[in-house]
Amino acid sequence: MRLLTSLLAASALVIAAPAFAAETKDSAVTAPQAAPKDSGALTLERVFASPGLAGPVPRAVKLSPDGRYVTVLRNRPDDRERYDLWGFDRKAGEWRMLVDSKKLSSGRELSEAEKMQRERQRIGDLKGIVTYEWTADSAAVLVPIDGDLLLAGLDGSVRKIAGTKGGELDPSLSPKGGHVAFVRDQRLLVGAVDGTSEPQAVTPAETASTVHWGEAEFVAQEEMNRFKGYWWSPDGARLAVERFDEAKVGTVTRAAIGAEGTKTFEQRYPVAGSANVEVSLWVIGADGQSRVQVDLGADKDIYLARVDWAPDGKALYVQREDRAQTKLDMLKVDPATGKAEVLFTETAAKGSWINLSDAYRFLADGSLIWLSERDGFAHLYHFKAGLWTQLTKGPWVVTDLLGVDQKSGRVTFVGTKDDVLAPQVYALDLKHPEKLDRLTDPAFHNSAAMDRKGQTLVVTRSADNQPPQSYLADATGKRIAWIEENRVEGTHPYAPFLPSHRKAEFGTIPAEDGTPLHWMLITPPLEPGKRYPVFSYHYGGPHAQVVAKGWQGALAQAIVDKGYIYFAIDGRGSDNRGVKFESAINRAMGTVEVADQLAGSHYLKSLPFVDPKRVSTFGWSYGGYMTLKMLEQHPGEWAAGISVAPVTRWELYDTHYTERYLGDPNKEPKVYESSGALKDAAKITDPLMLIHGMADDNVVFENSTALIAKLQGEAVPFEMMLYPGFTHRIGGPKVSKHLYETVFRFLDRHGVGSGQ
Repeated sequence: MRLLTSLLAASALVIAAPAFAAETKDSAVTAPQAAPKDSGALTLERVFASPGLAGPVPRAVKLSPDGRYVTVLRNRPDDRERYDLWGFDRKAGEWRMLVDSKKLSSGRELSEAEKMQRERQRIGDLKGIVTYEWTADSAAVLVPIDGDLLLAGLDGSVRKIAGTKGGELDPSLSPKGGHVAFVRDQRLLVGAVDGTSEPQAVTPAETASTVHWGEAEFVAQEEMNRFKGYWWSPDGARLAVERFDEAKVGTVTRAAIGAEGTKTFEQRYPVAGSANVEVSLWVIGADGQSRVQVDLGADKDIYLARVDWAPDGKALYVQREDRAQTKLDMLKVDPATGKAEVLFTETAAKGSWINLSDAYRFLADGSLIWLSERDGFAHLYHFKAGLWTQLTKGPWVVTDLLGVDQKSGRVTFVGTKDDVLAPQVYALDLKHPEKLDRLTDPAFHNSAAMDRKGQTLVVTRSADNQPPQSYLADATGKRIAWIEENRVEGTHPYAPFLPSHRKAEFGTIPAEDGTPLHWMLITPPLEPGKRYPVFSYHYGGPHAQVVAKGWQGALAQAIVDKGYIYFAIDGRGSDNRGVKFESAINRAMGTVEVADQLAGSHYLKSLPFVDPKRVSTFGWSYGGYMTLKMLEQHPGEWAAGISVAPVTRWELYDTHYTERYLGDPNKEPKVYESSGALKDAAKITDPLMLIHGMADDNVVFENSTALIAKLQGEAVPFEMMLYPGFTHRIGGPKVSKHLYETVFRFLDRHGVGSGQ
């Protein structure tokens, strides 16, 4: 499930695009200035209502192929979850709506396959247009809406792609724009965009219902950040197509318990230690007339991690990962014969694993820019003629590769060289990589995207009291035009609350082994001699970073307005601190990350304005699991714990995620027993609130029913709130308000809340 992503996305406490807020101070907090008396306090109802307090939140920023338009998906002021397509005409210098999702909406309910795919992409709550693709001539965009596949022209014309029936998955235009491919009924179809020919299946009919063509399997979508199951060749004449057979994957009966009844789904779900799908890769002609199987090796129990065509289409590059996730082979494949050779192999450090990445580029000269953690930190390397050249180095990490200008040899990327809490965009010259140029303002937390030529940037940034902004920039970082300036003034939805905004402070404390741990803290206006309750938020799992300098979101401010101190700390095992820091949880989930939350609690209780008897803790998914482990291991330390959608038995979770950190449960059962949250559940003595969506297909509801039974069987008191019909993503204007009001009423009932 990309556990970290889903949990952070599910929690409204996630930092959307964090940025610089305050200078780091080690082990010291200063009281911020009191807010003006006439400033408004945020309510939970307002936090989740429309318009969103962060202002416009554009998604999917793209440049038209001719460079004239910058297009974005922009949400509506009256419906924060509905997105329309907008375009900025760089010649005319003006914005206009290109596609109105409401006008084109059929209101058709999405198929179960479409719903699940959106859940995997973490966009299950969005409406309207969620993705789009420009045609090669820049005259129109391919837009799926409510399951229909439409071609919307800039002249206002709209037509349905011929031969589509609704429910087509993963539509994609050929590179030259003449054809469109999509998946329907588990087969890949290709048709003419202009409607001159009906879409035809290019993959064979299968007798077994367990065989899928052109789709990414469950764990690829959920854990590997790979959502495609087919890839066009540069000339559009061929496609590399995945075939997978899930016959050997165990079936679980997933109950989606709703308000008006229960639906059951027989879902193929590869729990840890069980069989994965059998995957193969084929090169198929766009007309379906030729088909060649790629040699992926004798070992069939592997992961198909990434697939890319060489820029000239003469080779296919395939990343093959072993089941243990300690070795990644880069295969170079002859698409005419399917014959493969190992170009190079990436091997995990001892006691660690391979982290898959999209930070790589194949260049026209046959060389490769590649992200590797081989020196202990994620850095860029240049692989050319069989030799490696390290481009970046030091005790910091590259988080994303944005683009390569192959004419000038300029490589642009995002990294943490200046501050792990505030990433910046940098550029280097392949001939002189030792000199890095920073292209963004260090007063902001930055992320970015770039065109394939490596010449135009789209930068997104935020600051403590500035929700995310985005702008178009040239290759040097110079701003060309705002995409969304989002200034908090005038009619901006957050403007009325800006006077009472509370600034976040940051610092570090040492872990047991001396490793510095970053924390963040936001306080209400502090009165001399008064002590305040603490609402501590944690995630704690791998591939996540909670503490970051930037816009913390309106919910954090609303919690502070309720009279709480808001606190978070990133422990060992979390992201962007290097291999050693992250690998501390290898075969040891629920150990060092719990110890580091304990260190954070001890630090909080040393502060004169913190009430040591009212420090509560809240976590979602892996964070919910952490809440349980924290209460089990350290009774009396936290005044109360809230556990949302927790994993309680890792044997119930999927192969790719779980085995990466805990190994095979058939070989290491004791690791799973000690890492689980059921064995010591009877040790919980502090107030516990358990929350779970009853249709959760990610951390399935069985995790909570197992815990409920265990606690009841041991006569351990606890409270719970269940949400019928909701998945791992419990949310909505009213439901989110209900969830958090439930949490704060729970804290007040047990005398550890603020009473507000």
